[in-house]
Amino acid sequence: MLQLLAGTDAGKGLVRFERHRPEQTLLYKLVEQYYPGFEVQWASEGRVLPDYVRQEFDEYLKCGRLEHGFLRVQCEICHAEHLVAFSCKRRGFCPSCGARTMSESAALLVDEVLPRNPMRQWVLSVPFPLRFLFASQPKIMGKALGIVYHTIATHLTHKTGYTNATAHTGAVT
Repeated sequence: MLQLLAGTDAGKGLVRFERHRPEQTLLYKLVEQYYPGFEVQWASEGRVLPDYVRQEFDEYLKCGRLEHGFLRVQCEICHAEHLVAFSCKRRGFCPSCGARTMSESAALLVDEVLPRNPMRQWVLSVPFPLRFLFASQPKIMGKALGIVYHTIATHLTHKTGYTNATAHTGAVT
């Protein structure tokens, strides 16, 4: 939850850090203000939000907030101390954690996977009702992706003249 700021500290060549403050973002303020009322409205209509949706919102509202836990870290160079708030590490709704996960995954792929191996990109698009099903039941999504992957891998393997025993394929989903 630390953001690197450009520049140096008093010309000493030291890098400063500033804590991310999610409670100051527009999205956070909107969720904090309207989510409880939204949940109450649904309850009054006899509907209940799925547990994974409630958990996503609850964790988002705690993400980056010092009152929900933090670490105290010290700079090895200047010995300045900083508080680093815990993050939710969720990818579904939290823009900060989602962006971090996306950046780390992209860096891993670019640095360690893609340059050394030939690749082909396939895009799977599913109808909205299936997206909702997959979001609420990830095991079903895993099975569907396994079927799609197996089908594409078999197709590519046979098209190149290899067999499933001699070719090795992989996927990033």
